[in-house]
Amino acid sequence: MWNKFLLFSFCCVCLAGCSPDEPAGYDLPYYADASFTPHWLGAGDLSLDEFHQISPFSLLNQLGDSITEKNLTGKVYIADFFFTACPGICPKMTTNMAVLQDSFRFNPEVMLLSHSVTPKYDSVSVLMEYAEAKGVKADKWWLLTGDRDQIYRLGRKDYFVEEDLGQQKEKDDFLHTENFVLIDQNRHIRGIYNGLNKASVNQLILDVRTLLSAK
Repeated sequence: MWNKFLLFSFCCVCLAGCSPDEPAGYDLPYYADASFTPHWLGAGDLSLDEFHQISPFSLLNQLGDSITEKNLTGKVYIADFFFTACPGICPKMTTNMAVLQDSFRFNPEVMLLSHSVTPKYDSVSVLMEYAEAKGVKADKWWLLTGDRDQIYRLGRKDYFVEEDLGQQKEKDDFLHTENFVLIDQNRHIRGIYNGLNKASVNQLILDVRTLLSAK
């Protein structure tokens, strides 16, 4: 009787861990719009050629170096949006980005990108001071500043970081979000996570490892 109970319990756990929407043999879904509807595509799927990618960009990091999408070729990266003077959610987000930094500190295939949503204030020197205070390592984690319109377009049109679905945003509306976005080696979105939630950040770490192992 005890053996039958153990077998039943094991089967229940296995069934609970299986999603009917997730085909066998796939690692992580792809995302193409702000609804974050999952698309299950294989690595060789021809539709990936036309699938949503993060657009080319050109920004400056805390060292004053020019950073473009070419600096991330072949790398997995995590993106978020913050500002150095933020008294609310940003300090917690920075703490959790530091957890990610520690988790992948010596893996050159993983990078972190934090985009300032107040680039007029967050100059290179301000970002450098912030980086030194928060233990940000420039070879792993870039704090980015530059053209405001470009940063806001990236946040809203490329990374889909805001959750106000259906609410029209004006160009001058402030961009503020706690979301972390996982981008694969081909600039495709593979996940979105609550950057304030420890369990969500832990899942992000696992998903990064999944992408690395799928190469």
